[in-house]
Amino acid sequence: MLAIYSREARAPLPDERDLAESCVDLCATALRRNERIVDRERRASIDALTGLPNRSAFDAALANIRCDEPGSWGLFVLDLDNLKIVNDTFGHLAGDALIRTAAARISRTVAPDVTFRLGGDEFAVIVQASSALADLEATAEKIFGDLEAPAICEGHSVVPRATIGGAVLGPSEPTAVAVNEAADFALYHAKETGRGGFVRYWPGIGSRITHRRDAIREVADALADGRIEAHYQPIVTLDTNEIIGLEALCRMRTVEGDVIPARAFHQATADAHVAVELTQRMLAKVAEDMVFWQEAGVPARQVGINVSTADFYTGSLARKVEQAFGPAGIGLERLMIEVSEDVYIGRRDRVVAREIEALRAAGVRVALDDFGTGYASLTHLVNVPVDIIKIDQAFVARLWPDDPSLVIVDGLIGIARRLGICVVAEGIETEVQASQLWSMGCKLGQGFAFAHAADRDATAALLRRHAADIVGGTPLYAGRNPALPETERPAAAARRAAAG
Repeated sequence: MLAIYSREARAPLPDERDLAESCVDLCATALRRNERIVDRERRASIDALTGLPNRSAFDAALANIRCDEPGSWGLFVLDLDNLKIVNDTFGHLAGDALIRTAAARISRTVAPDVTFRLGGDEFAVIVQASSALADLEATAEKIFGDLEAPAICEGHSVVPRATIGGAVLGPSEPTAVAVNEAADFALYHAKETGRGGFVRYWPGIGSRITHRRDAIREVADALADGRIEAHYQPIVTLDTNEIIGLEALCRMRTVEGDVIPARAFHQATADAHVAVELTQRMLAKVAEDMVFWQEAGVPARQVGINVSTADFYTGSLARKVEQAFGPAGIGLERLMIEVSEDVYIGRRDRVVAREIEALRAAGVRVALDDFGTGYASLTHLVNVPVDIIKIDQAFVARLWPDDPSLVIVDGLIGIARRLGICVVAEGIETEVQASQLWSMGCKLGQGFAFAHAADRDATAALLRRHAADIVGGTPLYAGRNPALPETERPAAAARRAAAG
């Protein structure tokens, strides 16, 4: 609108009309420019896929939010748990559909509070509604409830799955940055303790995450410095006590020269990049050591290597194994890949199953490690067969009369035998346990009763004396196990004599 004022009532003069007409063009140009700026700003702050405010908008919102009243607002950070699975299985168009569906459901559930898409499978909600702040757990449950309905993603029915971490502005988190970091800590903890749930931040979580980050940094430094080593624990026949295989165990050597077992830095494997690099380093070390033993004339029939969840989701594990052992001239039939039960059974997608099938097709034997500590669903052994079950040491340690573990182990051994699956008992610490397992039908075992894990050279010495393929070799128990009670010695002697 253009307004012209004069002291008397009259129509615009000709030169005034000319001025107005020239201003129309100038104003139109300015308006078009303004529209472009507004659109550019809108696109810079809006996620194109979902229409939600993006990370830039989230950062701006946190920068401008008031933090002078504790408890006045909170924050949810949320990850979709199955986006990668959907992308890998059904394609990225289905993954995009899953993101759009999840975004619409989350934003609808938490309205009038604002939902942001931070990128990938990450979302955030700034919680300011009093009803939501009063009970964060109930609000998170509403999000889970709205997500759980199946969604049609490019013709495929998919149930969105999510994990949520939350935090509230308070005395220990007095700034927006602190609340954001606390919510991230809670999300990390939720993922570690079990995906698909909600965790609200408490101060102790921060120290746990800090410890994990320290572990990741230490292991990353050890990988860069070449301080990751393979030590080996023998797997023996329980009737003749001869070594028929080895399990490669990851060890980290400190700058001072101390050797640290894997359990001390296990938290570092929560980082997928570190976990994958550890596995690749172990594959290379084991291949190198097997060549060393082969050239030294020391038999090593088979070596087992543990792998992590990340190894199944970062490219073909079977191809990585072939690349490590093929150039070394080591047949893949001499390799055993050990998969923990939570990785094998806890994942309901087909990624792990496909990789296991590919490994077995390449000749690699696959072992289900720590059996009995996780989901313990025997039906998975039918759907995706393995070659070996390794009974967890928690069961072996409780092989007492009238203890339920005795019945469970006996049943597992019988089931495995009928399925044609080999059984290895872990954590054997006494001759009594070894004798009892052998009498129950378990043929193989490992544990401190036979030997602790040792480096390549010490393992070579063990193999020269106690390997099954060594002529004149002696049982591993000889001179190594603690003295047996008199009542147990006849049984052990008889078993060795029967073995020749």
